[in-house]
Amino acid sequence: MSDSISNMPATPMTLRIGDEAPDFTARSTKGQISLSALRGRWVIFFSHPADFTPVCTSEFVAFSRAAPDFEACGATLIGLSIDSLPSHLAWIDAIRTQMDVRIPFPVIEDPSMAIARAYGMLDSQARDSATVRATYILDPDGIIQAIFWYPMTVGRAVSEILRTLRALQRVAPGDALTPEGWQPGNPVLSPGILSQDAMPGDNAPWFHQLRNDAP
Repeated sequence: MSDSISNMPATPMTLRIGDEAPDFTARSTKGQISLSALRGRWVIFFSHPADFTPVCTSEFVAFSRAAPDFEACGATLIGLSIDSLPSHLAWIDAIRTQMDVRIPFPVIEDPSMAIARAYGMLDSQARDSATVRATYILDPDGIIQAIFWYPMTVGRAVSEILRTLRALQRVAPGDALTPEGWQPGNPVLSPGILSQDAMPGDNAPWFHQLRNDAP
């Protein structure tokens, strides 16, 4: 058995932020991997349409170069496509030998498309079995905290995925919100004021209270 998934749906699902990510066990370029075994770490789970394709190659190079930054955040990168494990291995080796880039994260095979269907990566009306460019950020409890979807023709921005991960980690304690384009060390927003007594008396915008973030 090359892959398995708990409570596999008959048709593609629509997952939302706050849902528990469907568990799976599958073969990968780093050996067999189970999503549930990664509890306690953040997970960046991303699909790519096919091996040996231009956009996917550019993304894998970028993810590889950013891998130390994700690791510093306590996050695990996991790639997936419906291509076979031998195809993954051949592609990764080609990237290593021809581009001098080593892929440090596991790439899962999903030939039965069970995982892709469980995550809604396949359109029920699609003409082929290629997955879209879907990215899920899972928290240490396996809950989906962010979802990115791109068409097959447009590459993802790995820097934005990393920025979003850092922002999610910052707001997790519940004491702050992050404004547009937030980066670590930038000011944060105070949670919304819910009582008249708590409103500032200096005509400051009560609905947009920036403050310096404690180191």
